[in-house]
Amino acid sequence: MKNKFNIVYIHSHDTGRHIQPYGYAVDTPRLQQLAEEGIMFRKAFDAAPVCSASRAALLTGMCPHSNGMMGLAHFGWRLNDYKQHIIHTLHKAGYVSALSGIQHIAARPASSVEEIGYSEVLATDSKKADDITNAALEYLGREHEQPFFLSVGYFDTHRPFPTEIDERDDPKYTLVPPTLIDSPENREDMAAYKTSARTWDTSVGRVLDALEANGQAENTLVICTTDHGLAMPKMKCKLTDHGTGVLLIMRGPGGFEGGRVIDGMISHIDLFPTICELLEIEKPDWLQGTSIMPLIQGEAVEVNEELFAEVTYHAAYEPKRSVRTKRWKYIRRFDQEYTKEVRPNCDDGPGKFLMLDGGWGELEPDVEQLYDLLLDPQEYNNLADKTAYAEVLDQMRARLDRWMERTNDPLLNGPVPPSEHFKTWPITNVSPKGPMFDKNGNEILPDNFLQNAR
Repeated sequence: MKNKFNIVYIHSHDTGRHIQPYGYAVDTPRLQQLAEEGIMFRKAFDAAPVCSASRAALLTGMCPHSNGMMGLAHFGWRLNDYKQHIIHTLHKAGYVSALSGIQHIAARPASSVEEIGYSEVLATDSKKADDITNAALEYLGREHEQPFFLSVGYFDTHRPFPTEIDERDDPKYTLVPPTLIDSPENREDMAAYKTSARTWDTSVGRVLDALEANGQAENTLVICTTDHGLAMPKMKCKLTDHGTGVLLIMRGPGGFEGGRVIDGMISHIDLFPTICELLEIEKPDWLQGTSIMPLIQGEAVEVNEELFAEVTYHAAYEPKRSVRTKRWKYIRRFDQEYTKEVRPNCDDGPGKFLMLDGGWGELEPDVEQLYDLLLDPQEYNNLADKTAYAEVLDQMRARLDRWMERTNDPLLNGPVPPSEHFKTWPITNVSPKGPMFDKNGNEILPDNFLQNAR
C-alpha cells in the first residue's frame, strides 16, 4: 500500500439530499463548507432505501441480496459474512478501526466488536448527536501510529423529530417535499426535520474542526452520506429517486477537493472499490461496484450505464427491484398476493396520516413502473402500460433480469423466506407499532428487542 490516509465515514439517518448544498432551504452551513472544499455528487444513490440494507451495501460493496442484509438488523437480518465489511480489508492493509454512534448492520451495540469486527467501539453517554461527536473527537485527539477508519453514525434525521422547532425554521415559511400536500401539518413536520438537520450539521462541523485542529484534515478522506430518503410518504422504502437518492460529499486526498460537482451516476457500492484504488490495495473478489476515480480524475462523465436498487423486507415484506439509467427508471413488484400499499413500511407522521385519510392505503400499487426521468423527473407518470414505450419497457425489463440472474437474486426462485431470527409487523398493519410476530407466527412485544437496537 503506497497511499496511507485516514478515513472518516460520517452517516446520518433518513436525510436524502435535503440539505443546503443540494439547494434546499435547510440551513446546514458546515455541510455546505464540506461541499465547497471537496466534491459533491448530484446523482448518488443507495442500493436499497432501507436503513440496514443501505449501510450494508456501502460497507461490503455488494447489493443486499448478495451480502445477506435483506431487511433490518434489529429485526433479525445479518450479513452472510461480516469479514466482507470494508474494515477487514483495511485491517489487512495496516488500518485500525473505530465506531462512534450507530452502525445498524448488527443487532446490538455489543456486536460491533464481536460480530462486525471493529478494533474499538467508542463509549458514548447516549445516542444523542453531542455524545456521539464527543466520543469521535476524543478518538481523533489521540496519537495514532496506524491509519484509521472511523465510522461516526448519527441517529439524526430519523424520526421522531425535535418537539421544539428552532425559531429559524418557521413552519410558515417552510416548503414541504414534492410528494406531500402543502398543509400546516406537513409544514410543521418539515420544519422539525430542518431543526434535526441543523443538529446533525453542527455535529459534522465539530468533527471537521477536530480534523483541522489535530492536523489531520489534509491526510483524511471524509465520506459524508446518508442511507436513503426522508421518512415521509413516497420516499423512504420507495425505489423512486425520492427514496434512493442520497447526499454524498467527499473531501480529502486523491483529488477529492476543489468544490466540484459531479453529475455522473454512482451507487453506494462504488465506494469500496474506489477506496481500494486510492490505497492501491487489492480489491476483494466479491465487489460488485465500480471505482469512481475516472470521474474524479476527469477521464469520464459516467462510470455506470445502469444502477440497481432493491427492497425485500423493511417493517414488513415488500419485495421489489429497480434499474435506473440516465434516462429511464424501471421498478417491478414481486408480491402478487398483497395488492395494497404496505403501510407499516412508511414511518408514522402527519403526512402519512393525511394521505391515509384520503384513501392512500387502499390504492393498488402498480406491478411495473416505467418513468422517463428527462420529461418526468418526479416519477409521477407511469408509462409501463403505454404501447409507445413497449420497446423501452422490454429493454429495462431485460436489464433488470440480467442483473438478478448475475447476482443470483433469491426472488428468482419465488418469495424470500424470513431470516432465522426474523421479527416483523403484519403486512396489513397501518403502523410499525404494536405487537410483532416471529417467523412461526408467535407474538413478540417490540420492546423485548428494540431496546438495544441501533
